[in-house]
Amino acid sequence: MSDNLKAKGVSALIWDFFGKIAKFGTTFIVTIILARLLEPSDFGLIAMVMVVVMIAMIFTDVGLGSALIQRRKVLQIHYDSVFYFNIFIGGILTLVTFLSAESISSFYNNERLIPLTQAIAFLFVINAFSSVQTNKLRKELNYAALAKANVMAAVLSGITGVTLAFYGAGVWSLVAQVLSRSIFYNIFVWYASKWVPTLMFSLKALKQLWGFGFRMFLSGLLDRIYTQLDTLIIGKLFSSATLGFFDQAKKLNAMIIQFSSSSIMAVMFPVLSKIQNDLPRFQNTAIKTLGIISFVVFFLSGILYLISQELIVLLFTEKWLPSVVYFQILVMSGFAYPVSSLLVNILSSRGNSKAFLRLEIYKKIIQSINLIMVFYWGIIGYLYGLLAVSVLGVALNIAFAAKEIKLSFSAFAKPLLLQALITIITVGIVVIVTNKLVLSGIVMILIKTAIFSLIYLLINKLLGTSSLEYVIQQFKQIIKRKK
Repeated sequence: MSDNLKAKGVSALIWDFFGKIAKFGTTFIVTIILARLLEPSDFGLIAMVMVVVMIAMIFTDVGLGSALIQRRKVLQIHYDSVFYFNIFIGGILTLVTFLSAESISSFYNNERLIPLTQAIAFLFVINAFSSVQTNKLRKELNYAALAKANVMAAVLSGITGVTLAFYGAGVWSLVAQVLSRSIFYNIFVWYASKWVPTLMFSLKALKQLWGFGFRMFLSGLLDRIYTQLDTLIIGKLFSSATLGFFDQAKKLNAMIIQFSSSSIMAVMFPVLSKIQNDLPRFQNTAIKTLGIISFVVFFLSGILYLISQELIVLLFTEKWLPSVVYFQILVMSGFAYPVSSLLVNILSSRGNSKAFLRLEIYKKIIQSINLIMVFYWGIIGYLYGLLAVSVLGVALNIAFAAKEIKLSFSAFAKPLLLQALITIITVGIVVIVTNKLVLSGIVMILIKTAIFSLIYLLINKLLGTSSLEYVIQQFKQIIKRKK
């Protein structure tokens, strides 16, 4: 990787990471306030609607956004064509969802969902206006602008939601928060990108992006469906309150992704795309990134597992205690998403969308088998099955990625297995040490976090793991650049 590209990549990573921390922190604080003002059933209702919206959202650009980033030479006509196509599709999705509100409420057997669905339906057309600007900024590695837009939108929408909840708006405060965030984000990202569409449209330009983009769309569609399908089924089989407990645990588990890999993955796709033809550099970058991700993700997983009960009670009060067991099991399988994100990005950045799609189909077959668990063994059985699915999914991702860039399976698997083993040992030690302590929630969180961190770092140091070495190298580079 050239020094200029490396500098841009590091800068983009820093901006995206701190932007996501700020955005997540703001959203998290707002969620804490809303969880205290609203009931779990309110969160369950909005989750029922959003699962349909999130599945349909993948249709807004059918993979053309990824194609804009992956394609080396992109002209104004490409951006214009994708922009108008997105608005057209967004308008159709808004209309279809609005008209399907009664059908959605019938599926869940809950008439309260009709007006909620009709209001949230406008999210499609709102988001369509910012898709091209976002992908253009990503392609340029201008994550400073994206971070600022996301944070400001999160703050303003959070204020909107909390204000309405305080005045008794109930579940509508959540609807207002979702819609206003997209509106504010549109305003900020349009201002930051400086790109405006011209009156040009070309089917030929869309077709040039279609080959790569369509396979990426199918892969993304499969992933989106299976990511949301558990919420859909649980919402159908159980009460809105139960879904609220599950959904809150699922969102809290996203903390692992936010703090461990989402920034790295967002930056790595355009960076890897730029060096796709330089295999030695590509291999080196992929292995180092995996080492950093595995170190961070297992570190956070261990801590979150240990402090799960104290954390949920402290943040959301004891009425959310049923979420604890869901959260603990989700944390155990949470390592898979960050790791898989890197591995599938290896395929997509190299332009191998055929292998990408084939991999997603294999993984979805495995996930389909696990979804049956929720009908027979409930949510707990499904979540333990999800842990097994996560392990198998990562193994498949490693096999495909290793073949693509001509590395051995063990080159990817070794750092993951080592960090997983270190985490299991460290968690066991902390549980034994703190088992009989009876202290306040905050004190227990601090004690468990401190002990786990010390032992985790010590074992990594004694074993001389490459993951710790890569993390230290990255910190030194960041400090050196700042100086």
